[in-house]
Amino acid sequence: MLYPLPVVMASMADRDGRYNIITLAWVGTVCSDPPMVSISVRPERYSYPILKETGEFVINLTTKELVYATDYCGVRSGREVDKFREMNLTPLSGKEVKAPLIGESPVNIECRVTRILPLGSHDMFLAEVAAVHADKQYLDDKNRFCLEKAEPIVYSHGAYLACGKRLGTFGYSVKKNVRKK
Repeated sequence: MLYPLPVVMASMADRDGRYNIITLAWVGTVCSDPPMVSISVRPERYSYPILKETGEFVINLTTKELVYATDYCGVRSGREVDKFREMNLTPLSGKEVKAPLIGESPVNIECRVTRILPLGSHDMFLAEVAAVHADKQYLDDKNRFCLEKAEPIVYSHGAYLACGKRLGTFGYSVKKNVRKK
């Protein structure tokens, strides 16, 4: 019952350079120094042997605009369709990995697998973050990334939900009010 979950599209390339995308909701940050993430994938999924063999993938954050493609990439298999072509998504070259970035995503996180943990129905791929790309249209005047402007989505019990309204900032509950005279 740990919901909602971030929903991402993870992109990868096999040894022959063929691209694939898998939609995942079991994804998370696991360490800040070094920066690391995890994704969990069922061994029977088409993407699993690609991830295991190449050890590279890109986490592409999803948005309200990408919800249809996000769903499609989760229910169609790369064995049968080219998801980039079918969803008119733009593969971009990564800086550090051979896996493609999804050009329409506001944030792309290039990753290298460091360890695979068999857990049961899924195996967890622990990965170091090799590079992060952020769409400049979501930067504010102080060059900070404002994800809420991209209208991110989350996943909960079979539904994609919109989010993005700022409710507070870290530490606001204990921040002292400064009164101007």
